[in-house]
Amino acid sequence: MARILVIGNDEGMRSLLRDMLEEEKHEVWEAPDGRVGIDLYRQHHPDLVVTDIFMPEQEGMQTILELRKKTSQVKIIAISGGALSEGLKVLRAAGDFGALSVLAKPFLPQDMLKAVKELLT
Repeated sequence: MARILVIGNDEGMRSLLRDMLEEEKHEVWEAPDGRVGIDLYRQHHPDLVVTDIFMPEQEGMQTILELRKKTSQVKIIAISGGALSEGLKVLRAAGDFGALSVLAKPFLPQDMLKAVKELLT
C-alpha cells in the first residue's frame, strides 16, 4: 500500500482516481489545485503525486517544480486533457520539469494503474 496525493480541479476525475487507487489498497488524499496539494504534501509526505496540468489557483507545472524543490524522491505522474497537440507538448514539458510519467486524458484505468505500479516498484 502506498500513500498517493491526487491533485486536479475536476472533482469527478479526482473521485474516479481515488476510487480506483483505493480499490488497489492505496491511501489517497485529494486536492483541488496545486496550492492545496503542496500543503497536503507537507502534511502527509505521500509516495506518489498525480497532478493535472491545467488548474486554477496553481497549475501543475508550478506544482511539479515546487515538489522537486522539496525533494527529488517524490514520484510524480502528470495528466492533461488539453487539445491533443498542445496537451502532448505540455506533457513532454512536464516530464522535463520532473514528472516521471505522463498520461493524456482520456486514459484507460489500466494505464493509470500500470504507471502507478511502475513508479512504486
